[in-house]
Amino acid sequence: MKARTGDRLVVEGIHVGDTRRVGVILAVSHPDGSPPYTVRWLDDGHETLVVPGSEARIEPASDQSAD
Repeated sequence: MKARTGDRLVVEGIHVGDTRRVGVILAVSHPDGSPPYTVRWLDDGHETLVVPGSEARIEPASDQSAD
């Protein structure tokens, strides 16, 4: 898994009733974009250090300068 600052981390629930969590990656610990990541969760604003599991995916940040 590789990410850049500004990408979104989406974590799907793995148990019945679990909700999906979405966060914005604020910092990437390694130059190659591998975890862990500092993430601000959109649902509650908390910032945490995350090592994503297999239930997670990265959504690239949209390029605002693209036409």
